[in-house]
Amino acid sequence: MAYVSTLRCRSCSREYPAEPVNVCEFCFGPLEVVYDYGAIAKVISRERIAAGPLSMWRYQDLLPVDGSEAVDINAGFTPLIKCHNLGEALGLRNLYVKNDAVNPSYSFKDRVVSVAATKAVEFGFDTLACASTGNLACSVAAHAARAGLKARVFIPADLEHGKVVGAAIYNPTLIAVEGSYDEVNRLCSEISDNYRWAFVNINIRPYYAEGSKTLAYEVAEQLGWRAPDHAVVPLASGSMFTKIWKGFQEFSDLGLIGSVPTKMHATQAAGCAPIVEAHREGTLHIRPIRPDTIAKSLAIGNPADGLFALQTVKESGGSATAVPEEEIVEGIKLLAETEGIFTETAGGVVVSGLKHLVKQNRIEPDELTVVYITGNGLKTQEAVEEVVNPLFIKPNLESFEEAMSKRTDISR
Repeated sequence: MAYVSTLRCRSCSREYPAEPVNVCEFCFGPLEVVYDYGAIAKVISRERIAAGPLSMWRYQDLLPVDGSEAVDINAGFTPLIKCHNLGEALGLRNLYVKNDAVNPSYSFKDRVVSVAATKAVEFGFDTLACASTGNLACSVAAHAARAGLKARVFIPADLEHGKVVGAAIYNPTLIAVEGSYDEVNRLCSEISDNYRWAFVNINIRPYYAEGSKTLAYEVAEQLGWRAPDHAVVPLASGSMFTKIWKGFQEFSDLGLIGSVPTKMHATQAAGCAPIVEAHREGTLHIRPIRPDTIAKSLAIGNPADGLFALQTVKESGGSATAVPEEEIVEGIKLLAETEGIFTETAGGVVVSGLKHLVKQNRIEPDELTVVYITGNGLKTQEAVEEVVNPLFIKPNLESFEEAMSKRTDISR
């Protein structure tokens, strides 16, 4: 059963029934799921969680779903990897990567969409839809296929080819819009008023967003039931960032872990950093911008949860960093060359952001630090095509040795 009490406006605190709505009709603030934590506390335990499936659904008591039949493609419980080589390069002795690039559709979006698709079925929808910068399109199409739902996926027309293929393979209705993500999202908001579709990041958004909490639950469990000292996270809408913080707090409040020392560090690409800019200016007012970045999965110029991301930075004692565009590919390459993990451009942002935090002495060498990698590099291959530089030889030893002798970067 779900332990959901109600939906509550995050701005004015008005409450609403747990239905497919996402905006307060009084102040237009976003709605959030409220739980009966007293009832949850009576049933949840470390042992109950450990006995659950090796997926995000081991935390079902803290997710807003009613039935036992989740729309599940086995998302979650992804590796938490101690990064000795990257840590040594940066001077960090207790560095981990949460590698969500290995989820079934190759991004963290499988967590939020699994919850959203399950709620869509519970509410009786027959169509799953979304506005997407790419990763969400892939996940919505995959989960719709799994659930036997129709899929309507809206994307910017200039999306990376790998993400378009990654969505199209599941045979959704794929709609490429000539405009930015923010324009796609505005269009989908209009469509959602006229079609009875479950838009995961519009009318189902309060439930959808809760799936990101599992990124905190898993890290705490994988660290031996504790929260890290630092969490370095990429931001697009800001929702995942706030939900990771919420997840750590919930575990602490329920007695599953101790107090939460975690400083939440927000990272964005310089070409789309409205949340970071607001933080630099010391304001909670986020000025919308037109994105101009290679990190397309983070290219949201008018972030829906930007205000709450800023509040999370302040509450946790964290920081907000904008990474220069030219450093994004450097971050992708550094993670691949040191730890064997190929991440997309959003991962390049977060790894380069980590480098800036170390240079600013915000992270001490022995502090436990977790970097969140949210998408797979195969989706943004265009960004790193420069690395393709094979030796072309004839099938004989002489040709091989001649080619090797001309490469100064290769030792015998």
